[in-house]
Amino acid sequence: MTRFRHHEHHRTHHVGWLRAAVLGANDGIVSTASLVLGVAAAHQSQSSILIAGVAGLIAGAMSMATGEYVSVYSQADTETADLERERRELATNQFAEQSELKAIYESRGLDSALAAKVAAQLMAHDALGAHARDELGISDSMRARPLQAAAASAASFAAGAIVPLIVAVVIPSERLIAAVALTSLVLLAILGALAAHAGGASKAKGATRVAVWSALAMALTMGAGTLFGAAG
Repeated sequence: MTRFRHHEHHRTHHVGWLRAAVLGANDGIVSTASLVLGVAAAHQSQSSILIAGVAGLIAGAMSMATGEYVSVYSQADTETADLERERRELATNQFAEQSELKAIYESRGLDSALAAKVAAQLMAHDALGAHARDELGISDSMRARPLQAAAASAASFAAGAIVPLIVAVVIPSERLIAAVALTSLVLLAILGALAAHAGGASKAKGATRVAVWSALAMALTMGAGTLFGAAG
């Protein structure tokens, strides 16, 4: 007899990593494009624009990686401390911990007898794993991984930041501002729509929201570059 397996695909299975990747790429595009536009608006040479853009890419990627590493490492430290405390409690008072697990299952809808049976079986199989998952909300797939998070943040930022730099290299200086702004806004709108689609929201609203705020950031940076360029 063939056993039928039913696989369900939910948006929440991938929205977390996709959201992080899109946010990183968004930051890379917005910050680097704004920097390029600001320096260009100050009437600097194309080489100066590229130097500023490359410096912004490196600084931004490292800043993203450092911030993500520190944040996720703090989460990992908290998880480790919670697991160690749970391990001590299991060693000193296993009956109370099993009762605690039983109460959790009852709160989720199981009757008392079934909750007690499930708690006893899971405690016998992997007591710490059961408490980590059902009491603390920690699972292997959701464990904090600082280095992985830092690398992903830096990579997504750099992937976004490289786009306005490529445009700045291949487009002549007299058309650079318009080309960087237009290319960046189109890509940002696409990323906004992608993130909205992954979360089940309106793609048009997601694209518009990202494009409007990004355009504002670029305009303000260009304004600052124009003022400083005129003052110089």
